[in-house]
Amino acid sequence: MTARRWHAELAWLPAGVRPGVLIEAAAGRFTSVTPDTRPQDVPAGTVRLPGLTLPGLANAHSHAFHRALRGVTQAGPGTFWTWRERMYQVASELTPDSYLALARAVYAEMALAGITCVGEFHYLHHAPGGARYADPNEMGRALAGAAAQAGIRITLIDVCYLSGGLSPDGSPQPLAGPQLRFGDGDGGRWAERVQALGADRHGLLTGPAWASGQARLGVAIHSVRAVPPGQMGPVIACSHAYGAPLHAHLSEQPAENQACLAAYGVTPAGLLDRAGALGPRSTVVHATHLTGGDIELLGGSRTVVCMCLVELGERLVSGQRGNLRAAELAVAATAAGHACLGWPEAGEIVPGMLADLVTVALDSPRLAGTAGTTALESVIFAGTAADVANVVVGGQDVVTGGRHLRVDVPAELTAAIGALPGR
Repeated sequence: MTARRWHAELAWLPAGVRPGVLIEAAAGRFTSVTPDTRPQDVPAGTVRLPGLTLPGLANAHSHAFHRALRGVTQAGPGTFWTWRERMYQVASELTPDSYLALARAVYAEMALAGITCVGEFHYLHHAPGGARYADPNEMGRALAGAAAQAGIRITLIDVCYLSGGLSPDGSPQPLAGPQLRFGDGDGGRWAERVQALGADRHGLLTGPAWASGQARLGVAIHSVRAVPPGQMGPVIACSHAYGAPLHAHLSEQPAENQACLAAYGVTPAGLLDRAGALGPRSTVVHATHLTGGDIELLGGSRTVVCMCLVELGERLVSGQRGNLRAAELAVAATAAGHACLGWPEAGEIVPGMLADLVTVALDSPRLAGTAGTTALESVIFAGTAADVANVVVGGQDVVTGGRHLRVDVPAELTAAIGALPGR
């Protein structure tokens, strides 16, 4: 692969924001990073990157089909549970072909926002009614294909989803209606299907069905509501067998905590800990309603927590701003996000790492007037996806001048969402 060079006006490196950074890459990885390079010393053919350049961002928790719900569920009052009914309606309508089209547009939209790797929390496995496709992993392969076509990497987090909730006596409620598409019957059959994906011992999805080096296996316990503790073992075993990330929804709603306490006498975090599902390779998503004991369990086991708006939440609790500095939030969005998806070789502009770059323009209405000394703070706290000018994944251009080079994102989103019945 031909070597490439970029000259970043400003770049965020492990040592901080530096000016005039000459970045070189070959075979999809950075080969050298040289700050304080004057423009007149840049070799011919080098791409200029005005603005602030960051490593690629990671979206650690995606449900691609939820894109069809954006704005729709705000049309009237409701709760988490009424929102879920609309989500089930969308889930019931997708086919492998329509999911590929929707996910390709969604992942391309992510690329426009600077995301170079997505963790797709995938549980829409089977046909309506729960019948398996001829290839029982056809929906998962559609998602991986969509990511490849959009130019980003994917960790396909295959979700075990076996029951529709917890009864007051602790017995699992059977899947019903649209949920039937999610289930494999039991943990053993879920594991058999996951093994058929063909991951190697490092969790990379290889072979003609996958974009080489661009897709990785992850596994998930959907939640304590959806996977009884006696069925969690095969998921944990798969994580160990492939070195795969293990994710789970955790304490998203108070009702989840109450049901788990009534059924098992412990909180959801306590139940996952009892099953052996917590640890450095594990990521819990949301973790909104935790007890002090839950926090100690997660911290003591070095389990990762994936959440949104963390700094704003801390401001509400503490009454102080700056609880998390811009650099800490940037690490969460880059190196830490990639690590929890099984890509520790991404997320930093360092020789040997995957050559992913995101350049944010500093001359937009939102960022005009930004000073070099506080460029990272301005981008983290005031920038938006509309400010992303260029995105490089594995040394290849995906977004240039704010335009996706492979996908007409507005047109494809309009077509994919408009094609869903009832839209």
